[in-house]
Formats: sequence, C-alpha cells, structure tokens
Amino acid sequence: MTSGRFDSAYHAPVLVDEVLAALAGAHRVLDCTLGGGGHSLALLEAGKHVVGIDRDPQAIAAATERLSRFAADGRFRAVPGTYADLVTADGALGHEPFDGALLDLGISSHQIDDEARGFSFREGAPLDMRMGGDAAELATAADVLNASDERELIRVFKTYGDEPKASRLAHEVARRRANRPFATSDDFVGAIRAVLGPRSGPGDFARLFQALRIVVNDELEGLARALPALRDRLAPGGVLAVIAYHSGEDRIVKHAFREWSLSCVCPPKQLQCTCRGRPLGTPLTKKAVTANADEIARNPRARSAHLRAWRKAAAEG
Repeated sequence: MTSGRFDSAYHAPVLVDEVLAALAGAHRVLDCTLGGGGHSLALLEAGKHVVGIDRDPQAIAAATERLSRFAADGRFRAVPGTYADLVTADGALGHEPFDGALLDLGISSHQIDDEARGFSFREGAPLDMRMGGDAAELATAADVLNASDERELIRVFKTYGDEPKASRLAHEVARRRANRPFATSDDFVGAIRAVLGPRSGPGDFARLFQALRIVVNDELEGLARALPALRDRLAPGGVLAVIAYHSGEDRIVKHAFREWSLSCVCPPKQLQCTCRGRPLGTPLTKKAVTANADEIARNPRARSAHLRAWRKAAAEG
C-alpha cells in the first residue's frame, strides 16, 4: 500500500496502487490530468516515462517543480492545455504512441481549497469555477446561473446534478436573479435551500455546485471527444485507465469501453455485418474499482472515485 506517500499540499491522488497495477506493463504513459503530479510521481518511480497534461497553469507549475528531477533525465514532460483538445491535435504530444494513458477526472484538492477559484460552496466564495489557462474564453458559474434560460438550467441540474427537483430549482434561480444577479456561493446555496428545504446540506450543495462546474468546463462533452482519440493514441496492447467521480462521467467511460469490446456494432436487425467485425480490445475491470475504507478515512474525497481500465487489442487488422 502506498498510503499517502504521493500526496502533496496541492492534491492527494486516489487509487494509486490500483492505477499502478492497471498500467504495470506500460513504458510510456500519458497522464491527461496531471494535477499535483501524484499519479505521475508514482508512475515515474515505477520506472516509466510520463507526459503530463493540465489546463491549469498552477497545476503545471506545481507538478513541474515537484517532478523536476525526472524532467532533467528526460523521463517527464508537462504540456499545458486541455486534454480533450491536445489528444485530438497533431504535434503537441509527438507522434509516438503511448502504451498507457490515465484520466483522473474532476478537480484537485488545491482547486477546491482555493476560495478565489470559486469551486467551493464556502461562504462568500465567487461563482467562478473556470479551471485554467483558457478561463478568459469560458463563462463563469455565475454567468450560467444568470444567463441560461429555465429549460437549460433544468437540464443542467437534472443531467449533471441528478436533482429530482430540477424544475423547481431552475424556477427559483430565475426568480431570484430577476431581483439580483448571482455572484457568490451564498446566492446559489440560498436558492438550493429554498427548494430542498432547511435539511439540505453539504451533500446537496456539492452535487449541484459540481453540476455547474461540469457545464462551465465542458467536462462531459470533452471526455466523450477525448476517449476515442486516446484509444487511437495507444499502441497495440496499451491500457487506458479512467478515474471518474460523477455518474455521468462513469457512464460515458463504461459505455465506451463496452462498445469498443464488442465484435459487432451493427444495428440488431441488420442481416449482414458491415462494421469492423472484431473487438478493438478488452475491459480489464468487470466493474468499477473503488477506494477501500483506509483510503477513504485518509482522503474522504476518494469516496466517489470509480476506476475502470481497458486494454487495446494486441494487433490490429
């Protein structure tokens, strides 16, 4: 067990032992969500070469400093940008395939704890939630609440927040913003409490603030774009490992891995197969791997982590 050996002031990586096991056979790994560099450090200490991606300049700076000794010997390189865009572009990551790739979705402990970033529902925190260097191009969480019509807000709260009272909450947001625009966490917490009642608490706030963050940063759509591109960047026999924290994320990953593992994806009533006619690979996890009680006690944010892994077919064609 690695315990907390790869934790830093920036972030505590989850499921480190399980990630190392899934990527045990990999030599060149793409860490698509570098964060504080915890997973990358574990992979580097296991003897692997790592290229790390992150859209947050603070994460790039923290990880680059932490992993400088590996950069000096040519085994680590950090690339700033959004993984969904970089893996679909030519050149930024080089043309050599990777035999391992990791996605640790969600946000780092540092981003949550830094009130100025606006990811927290702590009193007075700004409703921002933009992740990184492309922030100027994105709408803030306040913009989403203040400018979206009620139908769009219902979709956000229902689809990304699993909120059964999404319609009532959307209406309450629209009613309140007509008098005063949403600006801080208190404004949104007040709307949530007005709809869910005084017994609503941190679990409800976390779920609905996460829904806003997903929309602001285009997270689910970016994940859906990136997964097939990551699959194609893998060398034959390479492994893709994904840690998801949200049911929507996990659903996208599960369905992608399942579809890639089928030998035929033609419509059910089609008489003759005209698709690829072979599986593209095989899942390494029959169901999602979750953190054990010891890890959750040490890092409560690991409670919602779900790891799935998939191996690309050893030979194509």
